Amino acid sequence: MTLPDSFSFTQSSLQDYLDCPRRFQLRYVLEQLWPAVESEPLLERERQVDLGRRFHLMAQRHTVGLPVEQIAASAQDPELARWWRNYVNVPPRDLPSSVRRAEVMLTAPLGAHRLAAKYDLLALDPGRRAVIVDWKTERKRPTHAQLVTRMQTRVYRYVLVEAGAALNGGQPIEPEQVTLVYWFAEFPAEPEVLPFDSAQRAGDAAYLTGLVSEIAARADLVWPLTADETRCRYCVYRSLCERGIVAGVGDETEAELDLDIDLAQVEEIAY
Repeated sequence: MTLPDSFSFTQSSLQDYLDCPRRFQLRYVLEQLWPAVESEPLLERERQVDLGRRFHLMAQRHTVGLPVEQIAASAQDPELARWWRNYVNVPPRDLPSSVRRAEVMLTAPLGAHRLAAKYDLLALDPGRRAVIVDWKTERKRPTHAQLVTRMQTRVYRYVLVEAGAALNGGQPIEPEQVTLVYWFAEFPAEPEVLPFDSAQRAGDAAYLTGLVSEIAARADLVWPLTADETRCRYCVYRSLCERGIVAGVGDETEAELDLDIDLAQVEEIAY
């Protein structure tokens, strides 16, 4: 069984493949449901995911013009209220102001498939600068090395260059005009700012194309399991793969909360 030509790759699906090809096969090729939790304690994990989604919604409402005070009134949870105060008091600096678009998806061709990226915020001065802002609600701040090598970093900057012309006055966005900013609700004064350039774009194009081609060409009946069994502690398929039945403890991992993309609820611009 292979992926349909209509399948759109995302940073999450590609990261799944890098983490464990078998996880990718189970989740996206076989669409296998499995009744296991990612981490314990489950209620705290669910709470963190819910707070992360609520924070993203608050930031989106601010981008479209709702008053700060009105949005703040919806933050009844103390942790969410603190994140919102950090957002208001220590926002990302020096963002372009001509175009601000929240929760927008861009898609671009990649081989026989497509590559999709859903952006928390795109801020542009057409013809000059294009800044991607990604809101992070992780409790631990990742290192620079971790952020540079995230699949999200490769995918988000690449897709904006390939598919962002409609937001740039109809003109292509040059790699040197793009910057990715990771802004951390727990560490608002410590954003990670990652510029882009033509050499990086060429490298990412080759890497992503090769990775997608490798995935599309797989004909194994059972794709390989990760050699790093620590990853299995936070995988819902661990018991199916006979890699354990007990979930990892939530605060043992530095992985970000996975806020699933809902393709039906975001604006899409396709090329």
